[in-house]
Amino acid sequence: QMLLHESGGGLVQAGGSLRLSCVATGRAINHFNMGWFRQAPGKDREPVALIRYIDASTYYNDFVQGRCTLSKDNAKNTVDLQMRNLKPEDTAIYLCTAGGQFSTKAAHYTYWGQGVQVTVSS
Repeated sequence: QMLLHESGGGLVQAGGSLRLSCVATGRAINHFNMGWFRQAPGKDREPVALIRYIDASTYYNDFVQGRCTLSKDNAKNTVDLQMRNLKPEDTAIYLCTAGGQFSTKAAHYTYWGQGVQVTVSS
């Protein structure tokens, strides 16, 4: 069983930055694909950034291209998301996830954190 604990959310003005952190406990993350999804009210959960464990290749959704950096530290059992130039439309709950299959579909991930709120004011 893996537990994921997120931190770093909050309220930020448009154009600002936030760093979201996710710490895994219970299992080592080195053989898990990991990343972040987000979910805004009334919308489906959508992938933000994902990292493939086998070669550390990354996926970034088009809406964050050039504004986010995902990093995974197997030694610390963490995966962080640095977000820059935030926009009001980035407002959502951001959730850390881990799974055995690399996919942009939320249903393919096994473990989920509780999520952190990110609110971007205009």
